[in-house]
Amino acid sequence: MATDRQRSTNGLVGEDPPDSPRIAWRKQMRASILDAAHELTCEAGWDEVSLTAVAARAQVSRPSVYKEFGNRAGLGRALVIRETQQFLAGVADTLHPGLPDSHACLEAAIRYVLEEAHTQPLIRAVIAAARHGSDSLLPYLTARTDPIFDAGQYLVREWLSTRYSEQPTENREMAADIIVRMTISHLILPAAEPHVTARRLATAALKLLHGRNRPPAGS
Repeated sequence: MATDRQRSTNGLVGEDPPDSPRIAWRKQMRASILDAAHELTCEAGWDEVSLTAVAARAQVSRPSVYKEFGNRAGLGRALVIRETQQFLAGVADTLHPGLPDSHACLEAAIRYVLEEAHTQPLIRAVIAAARHGSDSLLPYLTARTDPIFDAGQYLVREWLSTRYSEQPTENREMAADIIVRMTISHLILPAAEPHVTARRLATAALKLLHGRNRPPAGS
């Protein structure tokens, strides 16, 4: 009996209880809607995606899409956030613990972004459309107040705080801001091969990080 009782509880300690049928169904519906929106965006671009088409592809009602995401903008935002969560996890893995040499580590992370973004179908579709002056999903990748932008800055700030703890917080925050902004800028409009851009951005950012502590000339 004791053995049976032990077997029945093995693996349950510390685990979250299973979702109720209603919550499980809603999660599945949400995932189906996002999958449908992802497929349609990759096929034709977000500008051509309607909520009616998404609902039909996901085999749910149009009101269900509205209820879950609020509107088309809400769906677009959720779609980009879901797509980039795994991508940002890859950036975090590159930075932590990362290469021992800080410049090489930052260079590797920037290069990861510039190269791996093109392996993600949705991000690749957004970037390609943006280069032709279209696609309203782009702001979710670039907007200052967007969770994607903020998450990228947080990752870089945390990394800078572990590698350059002696630098003032203001310096690290400015360096993180520039790294993220310039990386996204080169992602949309590349000026050189990824490895070249990564090296240049890493060098410029770390020079700025250290240079802001130098006294003004003539002082």
